[in-house]
Amino acid sequence: MSGFGLVASPVLAGAPIVRDGLLRLDSARREASWAAAQVVVTDDRGRFPIDQADGPPRLRTYDAAEIAAAPPSDALLLGEADSVVYWGIRAPAPSVADFGGDDPAQWLDLFTVGADFPAVHAALAATATALLNWHGRARFCARDGSPTHVTNGGWARVCEAEQHEEYPRTDPAVICLVHDGADRVLLARQRVWPAGRFSVLAGFVEAGESLEACVAREMAEEVGVAVRDIGYLGSQTWPFPRSLMIGFQAVADPEAPLRLDDEEIVEAQWVTLDELRPALARTAWPAAGTTADGQLYLPGRLSIARTMIDAWALARTAPSIPPQPPDPAGV
Repeated sequence: MSGFGLVASPVLAGAPIVRDGLLRLDSARREASWAAAQVVVTDDRGRFPIDQADGPPRLRTYDAAEIAAAPPSDALLLGEADSVVYWGIRAPAPSVADFGGDDPAQWLDLFTVGADFPAVHAALAATATALLNWHGRARFCARDGSPTHVTNGGWARVCEAEQHEEYPRTDPAVICLVHDGADRVLLARQRVWPAGRFSVLAGFVEAGESLEACVAREMAEEVGVAVRDIGYLGSQTWPFPRSLMIGFQAVADPEAPLRLDDEEIVEAQWVTLDELRPALARTAWPAAGTTADGQLYLPGRLSIARTMIDAWALARTAPSIPPQPPDPAGV
């Protein structure tokens, strides 16, 4: 069997929150929703106050009415889950302790803890992260350069000069697991990653390009392989700062020479399932400042890359794969 499918949804794939476009446009309804809403708070480093007292980590949310009588002008309407409306705000540095206490360990980012969040909390944190990243980069109009201001519950900005509207951007990127149709998978290490850390290949979709054409181009550019039998697997948001990762599989010839794009890729290798098994079973990353000692390390569960690798291995009768640590370094 050469093809495979995902056996679990990527952590950031679900977004099980109601995204009510009509509510965003209705200022009266938006303001009325605030009284009974919960608020997700993040700081300027993308960290959230976390409750880890009982069970898995969860976002610590706050009663909106205790924060303000009405939504602040920069508050973001994240959505609704289980009949609760959620808003997001960024806490200025002096007020962070008001929300999370004085212990900085209570504030963690999506990279560090997101893989262990309940699904709704993962979706809320991802939405807040993506929206706030966009707002931080859209303070001036791309058409006339005038300042812009938040509208529609944080889902648009309007410029002062001509009332041009701008909306949150999402950049599509493909991520592809290349295999040989049997028991070998192609993994690579980016230049910015530590030694021993490998993943599948990815790249951004260019203007006028289809997803499948992007897969073929990126695989050829990054490692010099021609791929065939390109097939869709799944997708997930990757709000760092604003990507949508679209997962594919493809088949390539493991005997073909690898030609690396040495600006991005410093190592690439075909790995057999037997060689991969120790990495699948590994439950911890090397301690900071230490080396990998020749061992292979894979992405953590926050990334769709890990979901794809696990699914490929399971499709080839791999043994049970234990939970993996959150990925501190991205896809």
